Amino acid sequence: MSLDAIIIGGNFAGLSAAMQLARARRRVLLVDAGAPRNRFSEASHGFLGQDGQTPAAIMQEGKRQLSLYPTITVRQGKVVRAQGDGDAFIVGTEDGGEERAARIVLATGVSDTLPEIPGLKERWGRSALHCPYCHGFEVSGGKLGVLANHPHSAHSAVMIPDWGATTFFTQGLFEPDEEQLVKLTGRGVRIERSPIVELLGDDPKLEAVRLADGRILPLDAVFVAPKTTMASPVAEQLGCAFDDGPFGPVIRTGDNQETTTKGVFAAGDAASAMHNATLASASGVLAGVHCHQSLVMQSVA
Repeated sequence: MSLDAIIIGGNFAGLSAAMQLARARRRVLLVDAGAPRNRFSEASHGFLGQDGQTPAAIMQEGKRQLSLYPTITVRQGKVVRAQGDGDAFIVGTEDGGEERAARIVLATGVSDTLPEIPGLKERWGRSALHCPYCHGFEVSGGKLGVLANHPHSAHSAVMIPDWGATTFFTQGLFEPDEEQLVKLTGRGVRIERSPIVELLGDDPKLEAVRLADGRILPLDAVFVAPKTTMASPVAEQLGCAFDDGPFGPVIRTGDNQETTTKGVFAAGDAASAMHNATLASASGVLAGVHCHQSLVMQSVA
């Protein structure tokens, strides 16, 4: 067997896992499809030492640093299939290539599905945002909105006033219960029950929203949590179990980031309900470290 591990995905989680295995002098192939979830954002924020850098620049530098380690190979491509092969795994790529390794690290990420509202998709990652910790500071002091599209939206709206005057748009779908209403009122959140039907302004800038009743309300940014799906079918192909997260399925892992399929580890947004650059990188570190340890323990068993 030529490879100790194949890492599928080259964003923050995958690169962080690769670094741990590279420093352990393990033979690793990282396959990156080149379509990271954060490609729509102008900058990554809250990531210590990288605050304000573009996601592309962070990943480019990470790959440059990995290239200094002789046992790591980074390859552009898309993994389309994976299967167990005895005590190892076989991975196939879109171009017909095939590789075999003792371990797999899934850093495949998720795909976002946004509400079907004109103007929302064009502003995604710029003025239509998912995380106040990632982007709230940049829009602070403005008129902010929370678009309700899941049961936890009211909780998000309670958080947002720390960054600016907030309006909670129920969309006629998620009316706050009594307890939520007390919290929203206590935080000074305005409740708007007429749904947003269009985002207005020279995109990617947001200037206002049009409501179903015809009114136009000024707004500088809107927070919305998209529904998520696995960006790759590989976890399912490998027989990994999933949990129901608040926004979509999540690959089930233990504290060591190993999935329910022995020898397969997972990290990043695909394996966590909390989506954040630093958390993705940290989970990648854990996956890489425990992947290495599992290889060591197997060799002495």
